[in-house]
Amino acid sequence: MIPLTITRYVGLRFLGAALSVFVGVFLLVVLVDYIEMMRRASDIPNVSPWIVAKTSFFRVPQLTEQILPFSVLVGTMACYLNLSRRLELVVARAAGMSAWQFVAPAVVVALLLGVVATTVYNPLSAVLREKSKELEAEMFGEQRRGMARAGAGFWVRQRTDEGQAIIYAASSQVQGVRLDGVTVFTFDPAGQFRERIEAPRAALEPGHWRLAQARIYASGRPARQEEVHLLKTNLTAAQVRESFSTPETVPFWQLPLYIEIAERSGLAAAGYKLQYQVLIARPFLLAAMVILAASVSLRFFRFGGVPQMVLGGISAGFLLYVMSKVTGDLSKAELMHPAAAAWLPVLAGGLTGIVVLLHQEDG
Repeated sequence: MIPLTITRYVGLRFLGAALSVFVGVFLLVVLVDYIEMMRRASDIPNVSPWIVAKTSFFRVPQLTEQILPFSVLVGTMACYLNLSRRLELVVARAAGMSAWQFVAPAVVVALLLGVVATTVYNPLSAVLREKSKELEAEMFGEQRRGMARAGAGFWVRQRTDEGQAIIYAASSQVQGVRLDGVTVFTFDPAGQFRERIEAPRAALEPGHWRLAQARIYASGRPARQEEVHLLKTNLTAAQVRESFSTPETVPFWQLPLYIEIAERSGLAAAGYKLQYQVLIARPFLLAAMVILAASVSLRFFRFGGVPQMVLGGISAGFLLYVMSKVTGDLSKAELMHPAAAAWLPVLAGGLTGIVVLLHQEDG
């Protein structure tokens, strides 16, 4: 009964510490994003602070997915250092419990957190991100087009029997099916420039793009305005999503379909494969973070050197993050298999923590 009680106690303490760190960082990011959004919306008359706050809140979940492993790392160190400071680890060890029994509850909870983050939080963050784009489009209107053009935007080329067209969009919604801030350069079958079309919005429909309030500029002719302009296309919704959506914006449950469509269409699927493997490996990455953090936070306070151990744990987490970025870039460049790129940081972090714990506890 005593080991079971202590196991449940340690698991709940770890869960509370990890969630506290994550919620704290989440609220901090929301606040910073809200201030930035208010600055951007300061020139818009009668803008509602509630709409701005809602937009920021919907944007942040996708950003905070990246900080979840660090929240677990810091939460683990805070949990075990607090137990050590209050001498609870000393009492538990005097009762015959090993370090592995301290770590096991946190590892199990981290695995469960990872499963929830992959299967529930990731799809939810993707849906909220799309809603934030809709709110931004309603809030900024035409101004949003100019602000978005400062960034890279999105480009796609299409070819039909009428010639080629190069489409630029400052931003996209519904993963490319609806575009904002659209500029189209059209060419005839011989490759000669025909006209430039600008429109605040465009939507993909079967067989054509529907451009609203289009303004058309042609060489040697005055510009003309059309409420609706139809641009012929042979692109499908799946092909457009491949061009305008990034792997991070695709929900976990839809990634296999995107991978299949990309491979069937002959398009690059490395980014989607990597994202799929990263999400599958996420529960084990969180467990590796727990083991890594436990290896530097089970030291008793009376032995000293606690600040150095904490700094070492944070440094190890940072190096693990750098490794994941390097392997991810190699995988996107098709120089490394996606599974290897996703699982190598997990193995490196987990094995490092296990080796350190074995050395500390078992000599």
